[in-house]
Amino acid sequence: MEQIISPIALYLICALGAAGIALALPRRASSKTFEYVGVILVTAAFGFAALLLGLKASDAGNPMPNFFFYPFAFVAIGASVRVMTHKRPVYSALYFIMTIIASCGMYILLSAEFMAFALIIIYAGAILITYLFVIMLATQAPTGDGDDELDDVDAVAREPMLASAIGFVMVGLITAAMFGGIGQLPDSKMTQAQAANSVLVNLPKKVDKILEREGLLADGWRVSRDTQTGQAMIDVDDRTIQIELIEGDTVSATRLLTTDDWPDALAADNIDRLGFNLMHDHPIMIELAGVILLMAMLGATVLARKHTELEEALKAAQARKLGTMFDDDEESSGGHA
Repeated sequence: MEQIISPIALYLICALGAAGIALALPRRASSKTFEYVGVILVTAAFGFAALLLGLKASDAGNPMPNFFFYPFAFVAIGASVRVMTHKRPVYSALYFIMTIIASCGMYILLSAEFMAFALIIIYAGAILITYLFVIMLATQAPTGDGDDELDDVDAVAREPMLASAIGFVMVGLITAAMFGGIGQLPDSKMTQAQAANSVLVNLPKKVDKILEREGLLADGWRVSRDTQTGQAMIDVDDRTIQIELIEGDTVSATRLLTTDDWPDALAADNIDRLGFNLMHDHPIMIELAGVILLMAMLGATVLARKHTELEEALKAAQARKLGTMFDDDEESSGGHA
């Protein structure tokens, strides 16, 4: 971690950012001074972080980030701050779209095109529509433009100090854990192609299809599988593939494809690596995300029903009041007659 950023500097940045967010969170009938001071503190925190990272990178002889990284990062940070501090939930959702688009730009700079387009399609296209639907159901939108007409749930931050402190403590812990895990990454001696193709061991069917398409597998032949794990018998370092002939339920012959037979099309792409990682290492997280979205929809439906019942009760009371006033007018008119 010391090679990237000092731990003390990281925790000071988190404390400064937490103080800025706490001041910028919405409050009822408060001046804009706190909000401006909070924005300045958050900007100073992230600017200080960028400066320290740049100095560490220059001292270590590493190249600086791409020029386009800085505008994307500035837009992402600014929009994410407005997501938390804006008083109107609909505008927060729109700022969230801006954050997603800026993040997609940084993914493209990292050559992770699939992640970029997945964020656009899934978050900005599907999940955000669900958010807006929930907001429209659960929020009592004011008729005017004044913030005084907003509900307290939207206009006032609940426990801003505690929320900001917990949020940035989590940011500090996750960042420290991420930097600590850099030492556990694969050996740097492994080339990028070898690291990318290592997932092919877990995708024997894909290897079969590529070899068949390249004319390297005859009828009845397939890539050999490990009897215990089911992994393909592939050596990515030596670029060798063991294939076998299946007759009935038994293996009747085996053969080794050397590096000269390794086809150029036999390579794992971003989708292969990401799909295997999600479905093999994080299947519960995907299911939990679906359950959380479903609970949000159910909660919004319940809140919208309560609002509808309250509105109907108010309309009925108003109708009874108008009816009583009309009857009194008739009685007074008859008495005068």
